Amino acid sequence: MIGNRTVKLVCVMVVVICLWISPVFAGPSLDAWKANFDPSGAKYKCIVSNVSHPVIKGVYAGFAIRDELWKRTNGQIYLDYKPFSMLGGEVEVLNQLQMGAIQGMGVSSVAATNLGPRFGVVNLPFLINSFEKLDKFAGSGQLFDHFMMAMDHQGIMGLDITGYGNYGWATTTPVKSIADAKKVKFRIAEAAVNQLNYKNWGFNPVVMPWPDVPVALKQGVIDGLDHTPMVCNITKKFEVAKYFTQLNYAQGLFIWIFNKAWFNSLPADLQKTFKETVHDVCAKIRAETVQQETDQIAKAKAAGIEFFKLSDADMATLQSQGDKTHKAFAAEINKLYPGDTYRPVNFIEEVQGFIGYSK
Repeated sequence: MIGNRTVKLVCVMVVVICLWISPVFAGPSLDAWKANFDPSGAKYKCIVSNVSHPVIKGVYAGFAIRDELWKRTNGQIYLDYKPFSMLGGEVEVLNQLQMGAIQGMGVSSVAATNLGPRFGVVNLPFLINSFEKLDKFAGSGQLFDHFMMAMDHQGIMGLDITGYGNYGWATTTPVKSIADAKKVKFRIAEAAVNQLNYKNWGFNPVVMPWPDVPVALKQGVIDGLDHTPMVCNITKKFEVAKYFTQLNYAQGLFIWIFNKAWFNSLPADLQKTFKETVHDVCAKIRAETVQQETDQIAKAKAAGIEFFKLSDADMATLQSQGDKTHKAFAAEINKLYPGDTYRPVNFIEEVQGFIGYSK
């Protein structure tokens, strides 16, 4: 039987190999975001992953945290940020993070549920589904703090969130109704909440890691994406999928998580600075994301992408069917763990009441 030490060693070796071979193969360049300092003298280093494109404000946050952390710690901590799926898909990178092979991750909220089911509360349809509701949730105090404890029992700490817009459907054929949607093979993330939600909606989802999407879309393996207009435009998915149906059923989030053992190895003063830096940068980036979505939708429309909205009746149907997802996933999201200091009887109901969710 393979022990934890062996598994950890293998994970470390995989990351080292990925970092070593990444310059060999043509891939996205990080030159545009190169640090304006020499990190070689840093006393502490953390490798942090993200799957997406740093033109997205919520992804760029990793570079902003890197630079601000360097400044505030006087060059003691270097955050070595790896976006563009440089270290692989999110599920495999989550495993690397848990084992300590890397130290941090800006993980999408949809993938985060694999190690922290409580994170799934933000994926529930028509709950936290606007920038205003997201700001309200982020400022909720103990509710948000409890949310960020979702992976604590896995040895992973959550610090804060950035966003990437409102979820809808990018498709290769127009989707103007539920009937149209039922003909589409939608790519969805590797997340239990999303799979359950699409089942309740009666659609045809294809679970797929994000790095596999471009080829699958071009080859017709999928003909739709469950994602946000900002991401679809910036990552050029609109070059194939020329239509977008605006549902605004959930907010796309990146949750900034870190290996607890690594974080706890830092001196107390640097731990404090680290947390404050992440919180300050994330708050600034969330504000910028609101305008970025507006700008990216305008750019997409100018490039010929057609946007649609479903009828009020169809939207009411999706919300009614989606409420089944709330109920079905409640036990997982409400589950408490030894490290939880806030112990609500029903976390989902508290969030629903605070946000003003109507069934």
